[in-house]
Amino acid sequence: MVEEEYDLPANAADDDDQAPSGKGKSARRWHYELLQAEKAFRDYQERADGIDKLYANLNNLASVARDRQFQLFWANIQVLGPSIYSRPPVPVVVPRFKDRRPLYTSASELLERATDVAFQLTDIDGVMLSIRDDLNIVARGVPWVRYETKQQSDTASERVCVEHKDRKDFRHDPARKWSEVGWVAGAAYLTKREMRKRFRSVSGDAYQNAEYSVQRDDKENGAADDREKATVWEIWSKTDNKVYWVANGCNVILDESEPHLKLEGFFPCPKPAYATLQRRSLVPVPDMLFYKDQLEEINELTARIHALSQALRIRGFYPGGNDIGEAVESALSIADDRKIMIPISNWAAFGKAGGNGNLIIWLPIDVVATTISGLVNLRKAIIDDVYQIMGLSDIMRGSTEASETLGAQQLKSQYGSVRIRDKQAELVRVARDVVRIVGEIMAENFSADTLLDMSQMEFPTDADISKQVKGLEAQAKKITDEMNEAQRDPETQALIKQQPEKAQQIMQQAQGQVQQIMAQVQKLQEQPTVEAVMKLLRDQKIRPFVLDIETDSTIAPDEQAEKSARAEFVTALGQTVQQFAPVVQMMPSMAPVLGDIIKFAMAPYRVGRELEGKIDDAVDQMAAQAQQPKPDPEAEKLKAQQAKDQQQQQFDMQKLQAEQQGRSQELQMKAQIEEAKLASETQARQYEAQKRGQEHDASIARINALMEHDKVKGGLELQKLAMELDAQQQANAQRARSAEIDAASRVQAAEANAAGRQPSGNGEL
Repeated sequence: MVEEEYDLPANAADDDDQAPSGKGKSARRWHYELLQAEKAFRDYQERADGIDKLYANLNNLASVARDRQFQLFWANIQVLGPSIYSRPPVPVVVPRFKDRRPLYTSASELLERATDVAFQLTDIDGVMLSIRDDLNIVARGVPWVRYETKQQSDTASERVCVEHKDRKDFRHDPARKWSEVGWVAGAAYLTKREMRKRFRSVSGDAYQNAEYSVQRDDKENGAADDREKATVWEIWSKTDNKVYWVANGCNVILDESEPHLKLEGFFPCPKPAYATLQRRSLVPVPDMLFYKDQLEEINELTARIHALSQALRIRGFYPGGNDIGEAVESALSIADDRKIMIPISNWAAFGKAGGNGNLIIWLPIDVVATTISGLVNLRKAIIDDVYQIMGLSDIMRGSTEASETLGAQQLKSQYGSVRIRDKQAELVRVARDVVRIVGEIMAENFSADTLLDMSQMEFPTDADISKQVKGLEAQAKKITDEMNEAQRDPETQALIKQQPEKAQQIMQQAQGQVQQIMAQVQKLQEQPTVEAVMKLLRDQKIRPFVLDIETDSTIAPDEQAEKSARAEFVTALGQTVQQFAPVVQMMPSMAPVLGDIIKFAMAPYRVGRELEGKIDDAVDQMAAQAQQPKPDPEAEKLKAQQAKDQQQQQFDMQKLQAEQQGRSQELQMKAQIEEAKLASETQARQYEAQKRGQEHDASIARINALMEHDKVKGGLELQKLAMELDAQQQANAQRARSAEIDAASRVQAAEANAAGRQPSGNGEL
């Protein structure tokens, strides 16, 4: 619809020249739209004003001159309130599909914790109570969500505010259904100083033309804040995909921009909580109007009963000096119940009653009492009609009869709860929609540090995971390299040939270590990180498909019913496991089917996140065990026997090695003794050779002496003696060489003997 099509009001001035950026016509348009919305809901607002006064009006209730009334409307609201809402909603954020992906589970838990903290900070219980009262009294309750940021020194403070909008502070495009609403508007009241701070940088001094006045509610309620304020409407237009701020009396749009919140439903408020709607419209119809006639009749009967009760006093007449009419009037007007006798001067005027000799004639109060009794019964019948219209059973009101059976009381309670179930569901729906809007705002706008602080959760970063993965991969590479290098080593190859079983065992251990390290790497890579969680929460397209945002019930739980439900859950779980356990033992392949059956059987029961996780873990473990091959008893027996034989062989080998080690030590000792003996013999021979050398020297000395005594004779003898000495010296040298060769031969023989007795590599001598 273009602006020229609007039937603008006559007092809407065309101030295009005053409008920055040509916004004047749009301002006039939105003033007209707001005016049309006010007209569409004018009848509802007027009826709601009367209902508010009827529900609780301090001046009327405190007035002495007021008519007596039966406060049934207030009593009904007090009964209905706790029945449809009694505890604040608790956010529940879970993965939409139960495939147990770590990233989805962690992201949902983080968002759930943060939303729960946001609800506590914004006093969600007070907001929901106001919405509940509006729903009960005037058939419409409206919440409004705001996102606020404040710069504090070096950090920014972020918060989500959920507030209740009064019925007069909320307007929307008149439509047949909520999906057809094109815009919604919420009113705020700002002083001139607040207006200047908010809008001067955008629209200049246009804020000064707004209508400033002390608000009517502040005057009527005696509020201490008597400052003049202007009404500013924040308009969210889905058709324009923009947000506008306009003020009463100002023909310029104070501000306009793209939506600062990217919400799935566009509006910063959910569909209001409605009771009864006028057909084919969004005009609420308060419940009180459906039994308004009965309430008026009840109040009228109450006033009549009170008036008659004033005449329900004992009054008697006796002969005196007053007239009859004055006496009767005086009797009825006497407030002192102790004065009951009225004198009558014209006693004969009572006629037959006075002429029968009666000294006292009593006022006929039995007629008044009968009338009052009839009025009370009639009022009670009308009150029952009101309860029938509203669906309030006597069980809900705490009224019952001892003669009623338990079945009758349960039927009444169930019937009453059915009539108010729609309102209960409406408040649950509003709480769920508020949770979704709050979660959406926090997921897309809050910083990672704020969300982590609110949720008190810790996640590693991508850098931390990458560092740990690199370390584990380096460790696996080192083990692999050592295995490859060992296989190329000749000594290792010789050892492998000598002991292949042991070498294979070492290789298997190394491969197992590598596999464990790679499993740790995969687990680390699957671990959610801060960056991955924030990426998922920021993704407007994927997040609604992945996460399901709900709220816990806002209705007071029945303690007995809750105990019964928990006992039923435990019984159902135990029976399911007991029935299928023999089947799994006989057919392990049925374990995954049993797990799915357990999940299906437990689905109707709402249990905690931790218990659900443990049930899922148990089912997965059961399925994993079922996939493992069933051990063969004969194979297990053979394996045990092989292990026993291997242990016996190892024991025998150790015993043989000990014996061989003892024999080797014995041979070494014998060799050492032989060496010592040979050394001693060698030393003796050397001593003998030395002795003979000394004798040779003595002989040479004698030869020299003889030569000087008798050169001739001595020469012959000397020649003979020299020949003898040479022969003797050669014999001594030959004996010395023989002794050395013999000693060396003995040492070599001892060493060869000792070496021949050492054990071989395969344990044989």
